[in-house]
Amino acid sequence: MASSPVAMGTAVFQPGPHPVAARHVDQSQVSGVPKPLMVVTPADAGTYPVALFLHGWNLFSSWCERLLSHVASHGFIAVAPQLYGVGAINFDDPKDIKATRKLAAWLADDHQGLAHVITDVFALPGVNPDLSRLALAGHSRGGDTAFAVALGLDPQHSINPNNDAAAPPPPKFSALVAVDPVAGLSKQAQVEPMVLTFKPRSLHLGMPVLVVGTGLGPKHIGGPPCAPAGVNHAEFYDECAPPRYHVVVRNYGHLDMLDDGLPYVINNCMCMRNRDPKGSKNDARRTIGGVVVAFLRATLQDDDQDLMVVLSNPRGLAPAVLDPVHHDDDDLRAGN
Repeated sequence: MASSPVAMGTAVFQPGPHPVAARHVDQSQVSGVPKPLMVVTPADAGTYPVALFLHGWNLFSSWCERLLSHVASHGFIAVAPQLYGVGAINFDDPKDIKATRKLAAWLADDHQGLAHVITDVFALPGVNPDLSRLALAGHSRGGDTAFAVALGLDPQHSINPNNDAAAPPPPKFSALVAVDPVAGLSKQAQVEPMVLTFKPRSLHLGMPVLVVGTGLGPKHIGGPPCAPAGVNHAEFYDECAPPRYHVVVRNYGHLDMLDDGLPYVINNCMCMRNRDPKGSKNDARRTIGGVVVAFLRATLQDDDQDLMVVLSNPRGLAPAVLDPVHHDDDDLRAGN
């Protein structure tokens, strides 16, 4: 008997059918790796689409392991570089943009790239990355960096999206995911090079975009909010040209999708977080992970059934409430 649409939509919020392996590699193991990496992959043999995932400011990529494991369990390989060290003074994006471009090129290296690492370093024979189906993703500042890479920004200059005099073309990505992206402290203090233009539909990315926001991200907790209004998910979505998707995990904060057991200061003193005893980080991870899975299936695997079901039932399927939900999905697979 065929699954009902609601049952299909709900499945993306549960662990997927694949066992998952999370492994780490750096230049001491493979000299050509541009940055230390965490690779989270299905452990059983198969050929899987790939997502390059960029961590947020002052965070470790490994703190996203459980979120990325949820995505990987549904048949995707996540590659999460450590762009810079925690505590590093790195407020602008040029180095991260260049590193991401190098990483995208490295993925396909026949001798030292992702396939070599998975097979020969991680000893997972039969697990093959399909780099013809490649997504770019990021959280927080990493979401802003992902936009900058997708737009082909010159790392030394801001972009004018209406100017056809382009920087070198970005790597071939087919979809973009930004999880609670942040462009800076305020409209007047954007990260360089500046992505946001404050003009609706001004960012023409050439691929479908999913922007995930958090309802508590703009809230204060003694200092500046972690995802300030005016430079957070709402503005990123407003400026994307279609096809575009926007969901907000209403009752959760900017870091609530990260792993449990983070340092006390990171977990409790930086960003407003969900304090409802009925809620949990796992609910946030399953919700965000499930939406990402549905979006990647639609954009990388030409199967939009889960995405359409989730978008039409924002309060009825996910472990956490999605509110608001927007989408403008003309030409869904324009990037493919």
